Amino acid sequence: MKIFKGFLKGVAVAGMLGTTPVLAQEVTMNFGFSTPEEHDYGRMAIKFKELVEDYSNGEIEVKIRCCSQISTEDDAFKALQLGTVDAFFITQNNISPHWPLMDVFVLPYVFENREHIDAVLSGPVGQTVREQIYADTGVHLLTFGGVFFRDMYSVEKPVTSFADFEGLKFRVPKNEVMIDTIGSFGAEPIPLAWSETPTALQTGTIDASDNGIGTIKSMKFYEFAKHLVILEHFSGTSPLLASDRFISRLTDDQRAAVQRAADEAGQFMYDFMRDDLDSLRTWLVEQGGMTRHDPDRAPFIAAAQKIQDEVASGASDQFRALLTEIRAAAPDK
Repeated sequence: MKIFKGFLKGVAVAGMLGTTPVLAQEVTMNFGFSTPEEHDYGRMAIKFKELVEDYSNGEIEVKIRCCSQISTEDDAFKALQLGTVDAFFITQNNISPHWPLMDVFVLPYVFENREHIDAVLSGPVGQTVREQIYADTGVHLLTFGGVFFRDMYSVEKPVTSFADFEGLKFRVPKNEVMIDTIGSFGAEPIPLAWSETPTALQTGTIDASDNGIGTIKSMKFYEFAKHLVILEHFSGTSPLLASDRFISRLTDDQRAAVQRAADEAGQFMYDFMRDDLDSLRTWLVEQGGMTRHDPDRAPFIAAAQKIQDEVASGASDQFRALLTEIRAAAPDK
């Protein structure tokens, strides 16, 4: 399904990218992310760079800055608002502290399957999120990029059931929805910045955590964690965001080139992450030495439903409306 193609048209282009004409000039785009270049982020960044430089006829040079060279993921959103960073991949749960409406995508088990995610991102909810984040924060969401499911990893303790979460010191991002969710599963949530996670795993500060499968491999967490637990309790995206300061420097043709490249690179990454999921999980078991566990998800889904309702009860009317639309878009509805 083509879910990333050309969402900025007509009024959306005028409203989100501006209409002030500027003279054509050579422009440098510093594009950052927090992981090694071998990660999925790096794969999409390289594709995006190739496309931008091609479609802009060389007028825009994209410089890839991996490994938190220009910002950490926790600080990047504010840097985008200030214009000190041109573009950055930020996982959706790290956008939420700056723009709470993004938590509607962070809710546990809010998506039933990949088809459900497709319908939401390519439909009115996805369009509302793109437009509203710019209206509220001045940051451009160029593409949602690849869709991933968070898999859990445990250093020592096998997790084969809901009961096995009891007492686990579980690293979570500094996101209230995720903190509450892991607590509802029976673990002790330990909010830690992403940069602190590898050391915490090695020192025993935490017993377990979760990430997209590509991150588990590229960060070599399999070297510290013996158990891979397939829950898919959180699903989501790491949008490619751009600062208004950078976008406003571009001519209309350059903006169109950047958006076209983002659309195509986003679809490329979506397809790749979808097709690579099973092989990565197999690699972590066969080459990484992890033991795979597939617990019954029913008790996790029941706990997650309560979290969804609790979060919605204290959220804005717009948040609740988006959640209603997401639930209505489920394949069995």
